[in-house]
Order: sequence, then C-alpha cells, then structure tokens
Amino acid sequence: MQQLLNNINQCRICEEHLALGPRPVVSASKNSKIVIIGQAPGTKVHASGIPWDDASGKQLRKWLNVTDEEFYNIDKFAIIPMGFCYPGKGKSGDLPPRKECAPQWHDMLLTKMPNVKLIILIGMYAQNYYLKERAKRTLTETVDNYPEYLPAYFVLPHPSPRNRFWLTKNPWFEENVIPELQRFVKNII
Repeated sequence: MQQLLNNINQCRICEEHLALGPRPVVSASKNSKIVIIGQAPGTKVHASGIPWDDASGKQLRKWLNVTDEEFYNIDKFAIIPMGFCYPGKGKSGDLPPRKECAPQWHDMLLTKMPNVKLIILIGMYAQNYYLKERAKRTLTETVDNYPEYLPAYFVLPHPSPRNRFWLTKNPWFEENVIPELQRFVKNII
C-alpha cells in the first residue's frame, strides 16, 4: 500500500492541466474500513495537503458524527477523491475533477483494502462513476433512493456550504438519511 501511495504522490499524468500544479491528496491504509470518495481538493486542501480540511470537511464530519481524530484515522477512513489534485477554477466554482485519476488509481487502491465495509460516494461525479446506469437522473433522486445502493455504497450530496439551498429544499435528507448514515458509520468503526 505504501508504495502505491508513493506512486500516486509522484503522479504527473495531468500536470499540464493543473493551474496550481500537481499535489495529490489521498489517504488510505490496508486496514481502512470506510472509503470516502468525493470530488477533488479545493484550494485550501491543495495548500494544506490535508483531505477535507475546509468547511465542507467540517460539515461531512458532522454528518458522519465522527471526531477529527476518528476521521483522519486511516485505519477507519480512506479518503480517495475522484481527482486527487485541485482541478482549477471554473465559471461557477471549481472545475470538475480530472478524469485521469479514478481509472488510473482507484481499482489499485481498493484492491489493497480488504477490510472495507462501506464506500461513501459524495456528489454526482463519484456516484455516476461507481453506480453507472444504477445512478438516477439527478443527484436528489439518487440520494433519495440511497437504500438501493446499500450495503456497498452510501450516497450523499456534497457537504459544501454552497449546497445550503439544496439542504433547505430537501429537509428529508438531514431528517432521514443522516441518521442512517451515522448508524452505519458507528457500526463499522
């Protein structure tokens, strides 16, 4: 596992497309029990090198009902984004994750983690990649139908503060889905 993580940290396959240059942000252990697959690091995470080291991460840890120590314990949580490096700025936020990372690295990482009990797919990029034709037409439909993907996958919207409107419009998510997520996580870790 350590050699694979070293190889990922040296990855330069999409360097020419990265405005801030490559800085892969990934954490995993052969003992990881839960894998979190989100989009890609933002500028704050790019600067710190610590996954989910921002307001989105704070909200995610609240949803999971875990401490920072639990979240960053690689024997409990592996953090494998769809794109390992900050993809750059777009018209309305960050660009989508680079398409090279997941096909290049995800399978190799997942096969080195035999103790994984749950993969949390955050946002449409992760959900469409892993669920393929099983993903619903919209993220809202996919998340609303989360039991269909259990016990292998738990689907979530992105915990970004920019999603306040979505959370307000869909109160069922925090009322019904989050307690189930917390129950799954507690039982696993």
